[in-house]
Amino acid sequence: MFETVYYKVTQIDGDYAHLAQVDDPNAEDKLVARALLPESISEGTVVKYEMLQYMLE
Repeated sequence: MFETVYYKVTQIDGDYAHLAQVDDPNAEDKLVARALLPESISEGTVVKYEMLQYMLE
């Protein structure tokens, strides 16, 4: 079974976005290619990661 994780976009840096795990503030930020994220994201957007996909909540 796939785990559902929520991330907040903390920074957009060109073709990449920095994501912070919402429920674990001590977790290291993830650097994710923007091509894998929904087009309409901006800094502060919360995305859901489930079944190997990022989606808007």
